[in-house]
Amino acid sequence: MEEQQPKRSIVRAARWPLYLLLIMWILEIMKYVTGFSLADYGILPRYVTGLKGVLASPLIHGSFGHLLNNSIPFFVGATLIIYFYQKTAFAIITLIWLMTGALVWIFAKPAYHIGASGVVYGMISFIFWAGVFNRDRQSIVLSLVILFLYSGMFYGVLPNQPGVSWESHLLGGLVGILTAYLFRIPKEEDPWDDEETPRPYFQEDTFHRNDYWSQGGD
Repeated sequence: MEEQQPKRSIVRAARWPLYLLLIMWILEIMKYVTGFSLADYGILPRYVTGLKGVLASPLIHGSFGHLLNNSIPFFVGATLIIYFYQKTAFAIITLIWLMTGALVWIFAKPAYHIGASGVVYGMISFIFWAGVFNRDRQSIVLSLVILFLYSGMFYGVLPNQPGVSWESHLLGGLVGILTAYLFRIPKEEDPWDDEETPRPYFQEDTFHRNDYWSQGGD
C-alpha cells in the first residue's frame, strides 16, 4: 500500500495539467475543422481588446506542431509543481500564467501573441530557481533534472526569431524567477543548519497530501 500511494499522488497531480491540455487540443481541432481563427483571443500588446489574451492566449496555438511542442513541457512543468508544491501550486501556476501575460501585454511587440510557451518558460524557470533559493537537496536534484532536460530552452529567449514570441519566453522565465523567490523557504528555516531540525513550512508546503489538488478541487 505504501508503494502505491506515490503513484496515486502523481496521477492526481497530473490530472489538472491533462484537463488544460485537453482544452488546448479541443480548441486546435475545432479551429482545424471549422477554419475559424482564434488568433484574436491572443495577447495584443497595449490594446484594451488584447487584454483578454492574458487569460486565453496560453490555450490557443498556431498549429498542431506548435501545440505539440508545448504539450510535453507544459505537462511536465505543471505536474511537477503540483506534485512537489501541492499546497501552493494553484497560486504559483496562476501567478505565472497571469503575470507573464500581463508583462507581454505591456512590453511585447504589437502583434498577436498566442501559445503556452510563456507559461512553460515560467514553470520550468520556477522549478529550477526554487531549487537555487530553497537550497534543499530534493529541490536541487529537481533543478538539475530540469536543467538537463530543458537547457536548450535558453535559445528561445534570444530576440529576432521570425514567428516566435521570444518576449513571452523571456518574460515568462523572469516571472518564474520572481515566483520562486516569493515562494522560497523563509531565511529563519535554513535547511543547511541542521538536517534533523523539523522544517514545518517546507514539509507542509511541498509534501502535504491533504490539500486542494489531492482532493480534486472544485
